[in-house]
Amino acid sequence: MSGLAEVMSSGWSSSAPRTTSRERELPTCTVCSDSMIAAEASAFLSDDSVIYLWTCETCGYGFVTRHDLLRFPCN
Repeated sequence: MSGLAEVMSSGWSSSAPRTTSRERELPTCTVCSDSMIAAEASAFLSDDSVIYLWTCETCGYGFVTRHDLLRFPCN
């Protein structure tokens, strides 16, 4: 694995183009700028987070993203 990246989603901005939530969160390769559709693998960690392994089909560059899971209190 040649790189590690943290991906964080941001809120809506009035100057940003309107895209769907999932479309915004899809990563692009930092080497060839190709967009990626699905992670190659995923794993849940014990600290309420999930990591995804991404590999670019065009150039082969790989990286990992980590997303923290939000917990909502039940009433």
